[in-house]
Amino acid sequence: MKTKYLFKGVNNLIHGKTMALERLGSSLHAALKKVFRASIVDEATVRELVRDIQRALLQADVNVKLVLNISKRIENRALKEKIPPGISRREHVIKVVYEELARFLGEKPVPIKVEPGKRKVRMLVGIQGSGKTTAAAKLARYYQKRGLKTALICADTYRPGAYAQLQQLANRINVPLYGDPKAKNPVKLASEGLEHFSGKDLIIIDTAGRHKKEQKLIKEMKMLEKKLKPDEIMLVIDGTIGQQALGQAKAFNEATPIGSILVTKLDGSARGGGALSAVAATGAPIKFISTGEKIQDIESFIPSRFVGRLLGMGDLETLLEKVSEAEIKVPEKKAKAILSGKFSLTDMYEQFEAMKGMGPFRKLLKMLPGMSYNIPEEMVDLAEDRLEKWRVIIQSMTIKEKGTPKILNASRIRRVANGSGTSEREVKELLKQYSMMRRMLKTLRRKKKLPFLKKGMSLDFR
Repeated sequence: MKTKYLFKGVNNLIHGKTMALERLGSSLHAALKKVFRASIVDEATVRELVRDIQRALLQADVNVKLVLNISKRIENRALKEKIPPGISRREHVIKVVYEELARFLGEKPVPIKVEPGKRKVRMLVGIQGSGKTTAAAKLARYYQKRGLKTALICADTYRPGAYAQLQQLANRINVPLYGDPKAKNPVKLASEGLEHFSGKDLIIIDTAGRHKKEQKLIKEMKMLEKKLKPDEIMLVIDGTIGQQALGQAKAFNEATPIGSILVTKLDGSARGGGALSAVAATGAPIKFISTGEKIQDIESFIPSRFVGRLLGMGDLETLLEKVSEAEIKVPEKKAKAILSGKFSLTDMYEQFEAMKGMGPFRKLLKMLPGMSYNIPEEMVDLAEDRLEKWRVIIQSMTIKEKGTPKILNASRIRRVANGSGTSEREVKELLKQYSMMRRMLKTLRRKKKLPFLKKGMSLDFR
C-alpha cells in the first residue's frame, strides 16, 4: 500500500496532541494481539500490523521519516527474513517488532564507569524548564544508593532560586552541595566546586538552562566543557516537547559533544516518542528516564527492557532491581516461621510498607509479563486504594492484635474501624485476606516449594 494513503488523515494528529507512553504501549500491544489471534499470519496480516504500528508511533509524535524507516524494516524482515528453526512465523513477526523497536531506541548504553576512589564528573545541560535540577538530585541519589560518594555543584548563576532548589533536594537525600547564590561566574564557581569535592566518586554539575538560539549561554557551555573537562555531558530533555527534541539535541551536540541523554517527565501525557527520537539526532544513547516526581523515580534506560514493557512483555530485571533498592529482605529464621504459618499482621504490614517504597502499584504491574494491559484501570485504582486502607487499619491495631489477629472480636473490629476511619466491613475484608495469605503460605510449606517466574516469559494475550 502506498505511503501517501497510509498517512492520509493521520498527519493532522502529529501537531499539538499529547499522548502518554502508556497509551502508545497499549496501541502496540493491541496491534500484536491481532497477529497473535490471527488464524494465518500471511502478507496481509503483516501489512496490517505495520499500519497499526505506524499509526501508534505517529500519534506518539515520532518523526514521520523515522516512522517510515522502522516500519519498512519491520515489514521487510517479517516477510523476507528466513524464519529461525524452532519458532513459528507468528513468533518470528513478534520477535522482529520487538528487536526493531529496541534498535530504534538505540543500543544498550555503555555506563559511565564510576568506581570508589576514582572521581568522575558528569555535567548536565538542557533548555530551561527541562527538569535538570531535579534530575541532578535524582542521579546523585541513584548512585548514592549503589554505594558511591556523590556530590552536587550548582553552576546555574542565572535562574533565581536555582541554588535554593538544589540545596533543598540535596538536604533531603543527604548529598553535599557546592554553590553560591551570589556568584556571577559559573566557570570559576564550578572549578572551585571540583577542587572542594576532590574525595568524591561522582560529581554532578547542574548548569543554567539554555535555548539553541541563546548564543551567549551556548558559548558559556563551551567554556564550561573546555575548562572542566567532564567525563560525560548529559543532555536533559523534557519528554513533553515531542519532535522539538530533535532540533534541541542537534544544537546542543554541535556546541559540546553529548555523551548521553536523560529524558524527564515520562509519566503522564508526555509525547515521549518525539523526545526519544532525539537519540537519532545525536547518536548519543538514552541512559536514564525520569518516570515521576519523587526523588527515586529514575531508572537506567535499557532499550530492550523498555520495549518489553511497552509491548506488555514485562520487565522482570527492573522489578527485581526495585525490590533490591527497597531493601525488601526477610531474615532466614523469620522466613521459615512465616512459611510454617506464623505469619502475623505485623509481617503483612511490613510487606505493604516495602511495596510502597517501590513506587505506585500500577508501575509495578507494568513490569510483570502479560499484566500491563490486561488489568482494567479501575481495578488498579481499586487495588491501590485498598492497600492504602489496609495499611491504615493495621496501624490502628494494638501490638497484641497485630501479633494474634484471632483475638479481633466484634468490639475490637468496631474500635479499629473507628480509629482508622474505615468501615467494619473493610476491617473484616483485611482479616479475610490475611487468613487467605496465611493458608497459602502453609500450603507452599507443605509442598516445599515457592512460586517463581521463568526467565524469558512470553506475551500473554488472553
